Amino acid sequence: MKILTNIFVSLFFSGYFKVWPGTFGSLISIIILYPLLKFNIFSLLYFTIIFIIIFFLSLFFIERFSAYTNSKDSKKIVIDEFLGIFLIIIFYDIIFIYNDYLTLFLIFIIFRFFDILKIYPANLIDQKMKNALGVVLDDLIAAIYTIITLYVLNVFS
Repeated sequence: MKILTNIFVSLFFSGYFKVWPGTFGSLISIIILYPLLKFNIFSLLYFTIIFIIIFFLSLFFIERFSAYTNSKDSKKIVIDEFLGIFLIIIFYDIIFIYNDYLTLFLIFIIFRFFDILKIYPANLIDQKMKNALGVVLDDLIAAIYTIITLYVLNVFS
């Protein structure tokens, strides 16, 4: 079970990169999720259902990982970045700007900006919630800020 937990929370061990594991996790998330969206592998409804399932699985596996590594928010956990990118991709049609390359680049840069900066309330969640939900929520807030930013950019472009 430890191996499955490690694979899941580290997004196929991308969280084990020595430098910037969250950045690599975000990049790998885009590489995994974009083709699923682009080639209409799942409808938006199924895509959203899969997101919800992965969200709850993440809470379970992050708690297990944290328990056996005796850590609260290990840098090796990058499934939260995956969920953040996943949430953004769900809204891809309303945040699309000019072409896929530009849109994906902006998703990556803006999400990483908000994820690293941790603007309110993400900063409070990061400081106060020392559990699996706290690990995931600050990334979902970064995703929401990214969606809003890209939507506004889209409106004015």
